[in-house]
Amino acid sequence: MTLKCIIIDDEPLARECIANYVREIDFLQLTGTGNNPVDITRLLDEHDVDLIFLDIQTPVINGIDFLKMTQNLPMVIITTAYPSYALDGFQLDVLDYLVKPITFNRFFLAVSKAKDYHQLLVKSASNDLARTNSTADYFFIKCDYKYERIYFDDILYIEAMQNYVTIYTQKGKYITLLYLKNVEQNLDKQFFIRVHKSYIVAISKIEAIEDNEIIIQSFRIPISRNYREQVIEQVVMNKLWRK
Repeated sequence: MTLKCIIIDDEPLARECIANYVREIDFLQLTGTGNNPVDITRLLDEHDVDLIFLDIQTPVINGIDFLKMTQNLPMVIITTAYPSYALDGFQLDVLDYLVKPITFNRFFLAVSKAKDYHQLLVKSASNDLARTNSTADYFFIKCDYKYERIYFDDILYIEAMQNYVTIYTQKGKYITLLYLKNVEQNLDKQFFIRVHKSYIVAISKIEAIEDNEIIIQSFRIPISRNYREQVIEQVVMNKLWRK
């Protein structure tokens, strides 16, 4: 993982010092420099930026003032010769605060913190995406010449008929060219259960189990001998009230 960074400082020697430190660290890549915070907007348009080294006392606009008026910036590490600005910086959610002259050891600690934080952000974003994909509440099937949206919560049960399946829902039934095995692979086993070689039912829609049949509204779905034990165990036993 590489953090792409920019340096904003009106002192050429200070910029060069930080640039030299950046070159020494393998997970940092310098993509641009500027004299004052106004340059940040241009640099963000021109490059992908993960981290900004921002001096406070700069011409045109003060670094703290820029942070107060700008939202959705990448990670920011403040660099300054004035420790008194530290509180203002942390109130603006900067990642760290480096006081000049900056030693390499202190610089390395700050950018290591940035690396760890960036990894957390990437992991969180990845988890959110996976969670969104895994919890999508609908899917599409092709029925004749139309694509139908089916909500998982609407499904009562699914019946296989040779190369087709019929999906029975609260709104009606939909016939589509699919194998029941393929359908089963795309259903969450926490909410759907195979009860027969030709049937899958929505567990939450089961109203009763009588003999070898599942009752869902006016429908009676057969339970085959091979699946009966699993159905009783998963659907009934963990919800069964006993003496």
